[in-house]
Amino acid sequence: MTISTLDAKTALLVVDLQKGIVGLPTAHPMADVMANAVKLLGAFRRRGLPVVLINVAGGAPGRSEQSRARGEMPAGWTDLVPELDRQSSDHVVTKRTWGAFTNTDLEQRLRQAGVTQVVIAGVATGVGVESTARHAYELGFNVALAVDAMTDLSLEAHDHSIQRIFPCLGETGTTEQIAALVSAA
Repeated sequence: MTISTLDAKTALLVVDLQKGIVGLPTAHPMADVMANAVKLLGAFRRRGLPVVLINVAGGAPGRSEQSRARGEMPAGWTDLVPELDRQSSDHVVTKRTWGAFTNTDLEQRLRQAGVTQVVIAGVATGVGVESTARHAYELGFNVALAVDAMTDLSLEAHDHSIQRIFPCLGETGTTEQIAALVSAA
């Protein structure tokens, strides 16, 4: 369903826009994704709504069929990109799994702030964004997804999440639609 409204206390979650990831080949131009995330950040900050910047610094333990690089990450890999213009009021969450809620203080911080809805943007659509959205939905948050402020390494994974998964978890919208709702609140 296309986004219709935002709750009075909505937080923006920006997933994995960090130096080690934004340079990877993605399905959509990363410059466009970052520009849209920056627009959302501006809208949320102007209204004094919570902003959470999320980075990833590892992976969940366990076996999988796909090999995952383990070990040391290059210097600066987890650093948030400067375009996000981190503010002192932003909350930063470092995750070590796909989703931003597992083994972090994210749920507690959102609840303490009275947040009832999250808008999610970032990379990768089918991994960090989708995992975070699924968990937010399971925790009872209303979920909105800024579909033009996200991308994936795989166009197929991106499209699958947007067309099949996200409509089951919440509402989707463009950066412009969401920013207009934030401004009108």
